[in-house]
Amino acid sequence: MRTWGPLTAVCLGTFMLLLDVTIVVVALPDMARSLHASLSDLQWVVDGYALALAALLLGVGAAADILGRRRVHVVGVVLFAVASLLCGLAGGPGALVAARAVQGVGAAAMLATTLPLLGSVYQGRQRSVALGVWGAVSGGAAAVGPVLGGVLTEGPGWRWIFFVNLPVSVAAVWLTLRVVPESRGPRGMRIDWLGTVAFAGFAGGVTYAVVRAGEDGWGAWVTLGSFAVAALALVCFVLVERRVAHPLLDLSLLRKPAFVGVMAGALAFNGVAFGGMPYLSIWLQTVLGMSPVRGGLTLLPLTGAAVVVSVLAGKLLHGVPARLTIGGGLLLIGTGCFCQAVLGAGSDWTTLVPGLVLVGVGTGLVAPGIAGAALAAVPAERAGMAGGAVNTVRQLGYALGVAVSGTVLTSRMRDTLSHDAAHTLAGGGAGALRGTFSEHALRAAFASGLDSALVTAGFVGTAAGALVLALVRAGRTERTGGTAQAAAGVTESAARTLTGEETASHG
Repeated sequence: MRTWGPLTAVCLGTFMLLLDVTIVVVALPDMARSLHASLSDLQWVVDGYALALAALLLGVGAAADILGRRRVHVVGVVLFAVASLLCGLAGGPGALVAARAVQGVGAAAMLATTLPLLGSVYQGRQRSVALGVWGAVSGGAAAVGPVLGGVLTEGPGWRWIFFVNLPVSVAAVWLTLRVVPESRGPRGMRIDWLGTVAFAGFAGGVTYAVVRAGEDGWGAWVTLGSFAVAALALVCFVLVERRVAHPLLDLSLLRKPAFVGVMAGALAFNGVAFGGMPYLSIWLQTVLGMSPVRGGLTLLPLTGAAVVVSVLAGKLLHGVPARLTIGGGLLLIGTGCFCQAVLGAGSDWTTLVPGLVLVGVGTGLVAPGIAGAALAAVPAERAGMAGGAVNTVRQLGYALGVAVSGTVLTSRMRDTLSHDAAHTLAGGGAGALRGTFSEHALRAAFASGLDSALVTAGFVGTAAGALVLALVRAGRTERTGGTAQAAAGVTESAARTLTGEETASHG
């Protein structure tokens, strides 16, 4: 228990917070029917969690360095559990979205403290093994999410995708308090609250603007006003980071082409690979008539390929430059999106399989090495900051990917359906429209919308892959390692950095 108890405690929290990124995808149609939720409500059920996680990750990491990492981690687990209970009890879409945002706050506290806690407990070979196990758990959560979500939704109901977190949270809190020692960062640190608020305003503003564009159009005053607020928040963030003593992000890192390339790749990665999954799930269940379990199993070619390739990449691609695995992986993801964008009124789930496999293979190449590439692109004393920044932009990219995919989807469907009908169909309301439109018309409209969203994702993924190949060059550690650290997406040096052994940076 003393040896592997801390790893078990941390992995329980990691599994829950990453599972809740994907587990809701399969349950969205049932949520829509049960809560009478609109398309924008469903988008915020997904994005509320991802945005809170992205906006607070760096700030909470700094707070944990001062207040105590174990303490912040436990508070995060408790908050996550309370929010999960509120999600399961939600009586309307507004309450569910609010509870999901609180869940994201708790998840940020857990994720920000995960690597520092592991780094403070384990050294040498044990640290390598611990990071490898943590990486495997992270990949497993993504693979299990859609299937488990389908089983729970079809069985006891969608509310149980949240209730299942409660006993796991109790076990995680008990084990953390019993076997995980407290640790803190170097003295003299300050929390950049202004930077945290400004970044949250930017992330929330730009995502809200894209969602509103799908409802009201790109030229609507609400959309333009939201973009203006986001731009103002970004300017404030830059000004704060240039003046604060302990910034969330050292802006001088943006002068390094390799770091910019990795960050651009990280931003595009989650959005392109996973941003369209909620709408694929809605299409599979409400248009093709699949059960939640079958809908979840349909996504296994992606998640299964990602897990297998990530394991093989760590063993077989040792010494291959990360620019090739990350850039090439993004090109594969983009190609996979293009391959899926061939849907028509008569298409079924098998049409998606080749594209899903390609996206999974690309994901398996990108995910293990992207954090390590960010660390290699910056000085050693900024490794913790770089690792935190990559996790932040990945979650932001996912939130934006969901928003952009939904907006493109509904915009294309309005070519053949009315505004209200397009949003009803995209939000899982195909049954309510079958008396007004023919089955062929509904299937054709949804397929054309998905094709447009997938083509958009394909272009973004291809451009991001080309950018990574152009900007990222071999550096001091820019290699895809064959060790357990590579599977976890971090290096042992990074883990030392995150525990404060090498620097006062956080993340």
